[in-house]
Amino acid sequence: MRLFALVLAGLAFAAQAGQDYSLAPRQVAEGTWLLEGSTDNFDKANGGNIVNTGFIVTEAGVVVIDTGPSKAYGEAMRRAIAVVTDKPVVRVLLTHHHPDHVLGNQAFADVPIAALAGTRTLLEEQGEAMAENLYRLVGDWMRGTEVVLPTETLEPGVRDIGDHRLRLLALRGHTGADLAVLDERTGVLFAGDLVFYQRALTTPNSPGLGAWLADLDTLERLPWKTLVPGHGPISQDSAPFAQMRDYLGWLDGLLKEAAGKGEEMNEVIRSPIPERFASVNLSRYELIRSVSHLYPKYELQRLPRVDGAAE
Repeated sequence: MRLFALVLAGLAFAAQAGQDYSLAPRQVAEGTWLLEGSTDNFDKANGGNIVNTGFIVTEAGVVVIDTGPSKAYGEAMRRAIAVVTDKPVVRVLLTHHHPDHVLGNQAFADVPIAALAGTRTLLEEQGEAMAENLYRLVGDWMRGTEVVLPTETLEPGVRDIGDHRLRLLALRGHTGADLAVLDERTGVLFAGDLVFYQRALTTPNSPGLGAWLADLDTLERLPWKTLVPGHGPISQDSAPFAQMRDYLGWLDGLLKEAAGKGEEMNEVIRSPIPERFASVNLSRYELIRSVSHLYPKYELQRLPRVDGAAE
């Protein structure tokens, strides 16, 4: 019996040992490092590492942009930072409340974790359910992960940290509370999930595609040099913005036309996806989700008023 228990313990240890995020920081500008995730969906093979996180090494210490999908990811991120610099982490900035961006917060509980007020509210309301869903999707990668709320409320504006001046923008198109961070020293723009590139965007909390398109205009006008999307490869040109506008415009038109025809949701999710989006990963999967998130609003907009009031 004891031998059997030892064998089981050994297998469990081997399984846990095989779960290594193996984060490899890539320098994208002076003092600025990217940890690039997969453009696939959450699964047990990637441990939920489908997100771009990053960090900026300043004279005053390290600023972290998002903490990843789990406690283990956050811990791996801290190890990756330590390979690059011996400066301490002095602040975490969260771009929004979605689980792949914030469930590594436990690993940074010893430093200020800053977010927009709306991000804290949404994480407080939805965090436990999102964490439970990730446990189901990626299993043991989530071991020990708990929701840790931001400890500092951010206001839009400019903040100097060491020798880097960070412009903080409060936007809303993706979740209603979306932080973008422009490092004015290097021109690196951390756009969070306001920008997806070569990976279909997600819409569970979006207040509307018009708001999202307006945010893209705001971001593109900034004096950026390198764009870090929330998901997908970085870019030094406007291709991600063009792809986002094209996709959002197509999605908006599709939903308006379907609502005008009175189509059922199960018809809309089977709509053809334009060939130009063939290289955008998870397009069909995210179309199905976006229809479920957004289509009821489009249907309501098409319903005639029954109170006799003028439109």
